[in-house]
Amino acid sequence: MMESLLQPWPWYVSGPLIALTMIFLVFFGKSFGMSSNLKTLCSMGGAGKYADFFKFDWKSERWNLTVVLGAIIGGFIAVRFLSDGSIINLSENTITDLNKLGFKNLGATILPPEIYSWDAVLSLKGIAILVIAGFLVGFGTRYAGGCTSGHAISGLSNLQLPSLFAVIGFFIGGLVMTFFILPLIFNP
Repeated sequence: MMESLLQPWPWYVSGPLIALTMIFLVFFGKSFGMSSNLKTLCSMGGAGKYADFFKFDWKSERWNLTVVLGAIIGGFIAVRFLSDGSIINLSENTITDLNKLGFKNLGATILPPEIYSWDAVLSLKGIAILVIAGFLVGFGTRYAGGCTSGHAISGLSNLQLPSLFAVIGFFIGGLVMTFFILPLIFNP
């Protein structure tokens, strides 16, 4: 029993659980998305004094903060208690391509130290990546009217055409990043 918990949940378990969650949210007239949590947190902190975007009744959106809390607690439980420490199963092509870009020990950790170690983050290149990426993610989320989880899970389940366009844009952006920008940034 415990060994089965240490494996990733198959799509036929996790998919229906996500669908059931969306049915409840639609039934209660709620929408889901991680970026709405940031908006709520900023509004709680008084950002409405400086930008009209944050002037709204954040108390009516407090329920959505459980998503952030659940992600933190769920991530902790998954890593500490439901992980067997095995190496992540990556395709040989992915390993070969990332080795060419200077990534080593692929699959040993979820976050590669070439990007996420303190040495990498605190370098000029690391700070530039964080600032530019943070700006692009923030701008893109605001411009698209939501984040990937909001559009892909909530928007598509509500049959919103703008969410379909946003999700297509996310995938195109991911492909551009993977095949063009990442090799420029990490070309050894």
